[in-house]
Amino acid sequence: MEAYARVIPDQNLDRALDYEIPEPLRKSVHIGTRVRIPIRLRLVLGTVVALLEETSVKGLKPIAEVIDETPTISPNLLKLARWMADYYCCPVEAAIRCILPQVIRNAEMGHQRRKWMRISPEFNASQLAEIEKKAPRQAEVLRVLAENPDGLYLSDLLKKTGATGPTVKALEKRGLLMEGDAIKMRDPFVGQNFIQSTPPVLNDEQKVALERVREAMRNPTEAKPLLLHGITGSGKTEIYLHAIKDALHAGKTALVLVPEISLTPQTVDRFKSRFADVQTEIAVLHSHLSDGERHDEWHRIRSGEAKIVIGARSAVFAPMENLGLIVVDEEHESSYKQEEMPRYHARDVAVVRARNEKCAILLGSATPCLESYRNTTIGKYELLHLTERIDSRKLPVIRILDMRQMNRTKGDVILSFPLCTAIEARLTRREQTILFLNRRGYSSSMVCNKCGYVAECPNCSVALTYHRKDVRLVCHICGHIVCAPNACPSCHDASIRYQGVGTQRVEDSVRRVFPHARVERMDADTMNRKHAYTEVLGRFKKGEIDILIGTQMIAKGLDFPNVTLVGIINADISLHLPDFRAGERTFQLLTQVAGRAGRGDVVGEVFVQTFTPVSPSIQFARHHDYEGFFEQEMEFRKQFQYPPVTHMTLITIRSTSRERAEFSADTLARRLQEAIPKETAILGGPAPAPLEKAKTFYRYHLTLRGTGAARLGRTVRDVL
Repeated sequence: MEAYARVIPDQNLDRALDYEIPEPLRKSVHIGTRVRIPIRLRLVLGTVVALLEETSVKGLKPIAEVIDETPTISPNLLKLARWMADYYCCPVEAAIRCILPQVIRNAEMGHQRRKWMRISPEFNASQLAEIEKKAPRQAEVLRVLAENPDGLYLSDLLKKTGATGPTVKALEKRGLLMEGDAIKMRDPFVGQNFIQSTPPVLNDEQKVALERVREAMRNPTEAKPLLLHGITGSGKTEIYLHAIKDALHAGKTALVLVPEISLTPQTVDRFKSRFADVQTEIAVLHSHLSDGERHDEWHRIRSGEAKIVIGARSAVFAPMENLGLIVVDEEHESSYKQEEMPRYHARDVAVVRARNEKCAILLGSATPCLESYRNTTIGKYELLHLTERIDSRKLPVIRILDMRQMNRTKGDVILSFPLCTAIEARLTRREQTILFLNRRGYSSSMVCNKCGYVAECPNCSVALTYHRKDVRLVCHICGHIVCAPNACPSCHDASIRYQGVGTQRVEDSVRRVFPHARVERMDADTMNRKHAYTEVLGRFKKGEIDILIGTQMIAKGLDFPNVTLVGIINADISLHLPDFRAGERTFQLLTQVAGRAGRGDVVGEVFVQTFTPVSPSIQFARHHDYEGFFEQEMEFRKQFQYPPVTHMTLITIRSTSRERAEFSADTLARRLQEAIPKETAILGGPAPAPLEKAKTFYRYHLTLRGTGAARLGRTVRDVL
């Protein structure tokens, strides 16, 4: 038996340390086990990554404690962590931090234990009538427990019977009840009912796509990743559900990734309704769970009790065994990209995990990212098509409204006359409307017309956003908040104005124009309660909301048959960002938002308000022409050597001193220039980041573009 263990501490050491395994702990230490180890004068947590029979290091310290005798991280997840560290140029412990939720990593929370009551073997049913005469409440307790021979939690028993603690104690003293304790799982869906749904009949295209997914599940080692390109409303989710059912029948498990936490409740509702007979086998993982719920869901998954896992980005690391299928819904979404170190992309990590676990992977989208679609053209992925909406429903009609013309005649217009007329028609017909604007708050900036003062964040190089309800200015980057002034702080002029439009201002306009409409807003400001998403979407589904206003959290995945109108207030917000993907993301966003309309029997209509109606992104979205957009955008990428033609590495240098950040960026650029031959890579920068200052840090960017991702990664790692 190995006497030494190699451990990666939860510290920024970027290396593994060897420790002696004390004799009493040797049977408990395995690869993937979490342990407590001494470093200098304190104990820290770490993960065992290797077991050694001998080591060249002398005088090793012993492992102090084993946290969990069952390995917390499986060998496949450890392999995934090493791949992430290599590909994303990050320390292995940073990858392990991603794999283990904080509540599991810190080992500070356990299972919730509750009193458990059951009937004693000494109880005889003939006693019930006699007890009923003297103590009817005690009789009710015995009757309920007789109907539940396995017993009930004390809290549930008291709730069901209306009894109190002394009543139960009296029965215990008489020897009629027995008390124990049991683990009570914290259920994120407590109080929610899911009704069994019947699967609809698949159309021919769906059947062909599903059969191909089944083949990949039968022979995962030979199958390529599958990209399901289906227009909005074409029934991609039904293919997911059928394929997962097959995985369960084969004794396998399934993982489903969704891009937004807001989409999780509706996705869970569909899955719980379809798999109503095995609801307890469905688990969720996302950041809106409490620590206790996350702890219990994680342990349900690791124990194998949960066979289907649904979650946002971090769910890609769910501790599942025997995976049969991984589904990445809306695979194009930028929210799959982690913004902190390690800056992993959950879609790419999912593809690597599927390869390691030898399971099938299905990527789905109406607007696939260019990288994935190009992979189908060069043979790395296999393409599946869904070109028709289910039940032969028609795609919505998209109308482009040129706001340049309207603003010339009527000033600063928020809701154009054609859009207002269309909303009024829907209200008359009792149909529903979605209004989309990807900017929260009331106004995007506060500007003095007299002296030109702009209210800016002291910590970030952005203007503060005005929130009218709280009369405050808020930075959406760092969260800095100040009271909104009544006059200009610089020249004291009282005519200071708020410019730009946010979702709060749209809501005010809608309520003013349509005073009798039932209006609700969904953005980060209103969805700050735990079950707010579920409640609002539930009311919208029931028809209790006429007009839903929101940001990108309502742009995709939602399926409400009574929505016949979608209004896009400003299609240009994402179009003019300093990002080579700006056109692609605008096209995707417009197509996805438009796809929320006309998912019932009535043909949908979409109004797009824009100041750049001739933009290719807007025009291709108008005609639902993904292939045309792909061809034109790829020409642009080839011309300027941008991904997916090349691989790109982005390096960010941060410092509280602008001069130090600039000096470090210049030095790093010079070192990279010396290390990389000009013919293999293109170095861009150094230059200030588009958002130069964020959370008190000045930021500089360096980019490297080349054909070999591994070569770029090695070079960057060596130079750093």
